[in-house]
Amino acid sequence: MKLTLNREYALRHLGVAVLFLGLCCWFLYDGAITYPKMDDATFSEQILHGRQGDFDKLKKDAINRQYQFAGICGIAAILIAVGVGRCRLQTLEWDDTQMCGSLTGGKPLAFADVSGVDDRRWEKKGILVVYAKDGRRLTLDTWHHAGAKELAERILPRPAASSGADA
Repeated sequence: MKLTLNREYALRHLGVAVLFLGLCCWFLYDGAITYPKMDDATFSEQILHGRQGDFDKLKKDAINRQYQFAGICGIAAILIAVGVGRCRLQTLEWDDTQMCGSLTGGKPLAFADVSGVDDRRWEKKGILVVYAKDGRRLTLDTWHHAGAKELAERILPRPAASSGADA
């Protein structure tokens, strides 16, 4: 079996990246085309809401602000898309005896070599941290990766079966 990118996570985050990219294009259009074409009266009414002053300086400042907003939105879109791409590149495959992939540092990690499991955030957040005897640390997150639940079932200690003698 193997971990794959969680489709819901990818679609939500890429949708937000597209939204930021759209805003970036909108701000660039306003700064490059809309604002420079406006006459002083229209600019004062629509952008400055009736304020008076040096229109050339005010228009230049408003155009620069549009470019700044475009830069912020463009950077946000890139960072979000890169984050999804980074999760997509994380790999992990396992069989009955071991797991191997980029999450294990590229070296196989036998299930017998797991020294501990931190499952404090498993129930609420779907996050499981696995510690290996050689010091490696592996974080499984169900929000980022589909298949993490199946691997967690393999790693998490099973509760001891209760006997009927307790009653």
